Amino acid sequence: MMLPRDEALFAKLNSETARIGWGELQRHFAHGALIRVAQGQDLVEVAYAFASDDRPQVERLLTRALVAPASDDEARAWSECQAEFWAVVVAPWVLVQEIRPVSH
Repeated sequence: MMLPRDEALFAKLNSETARIGWGELQRHFAHGALIRVAQGQDLVEVAYAFASDDRPQVERLLTRALVAPASDDEARAWSECQAEFWAVVVAPWVLVQEIRPVSH
């Protein structure tokens, strides 16, 4: 049975989502708190699953590798290109989704 969505929580997460550079995220990565959200996933929907403790949904996302702790290889690549992200905090995690530059 699916529970009704807490619209106030969803709106709060949406309003707290911000654009941020890799330099500002490095310390969160160093503390193991950085969670990568795959392209194509709605960052706020994923954050809502974490914040509302929707364990089945979070487990599905983890199993399908649609969310995962940021890896050392990802951190190196992000550092090299000074990547930018959309991010939202769901304590103790910082969920991030890389902003892909538009190809011309």
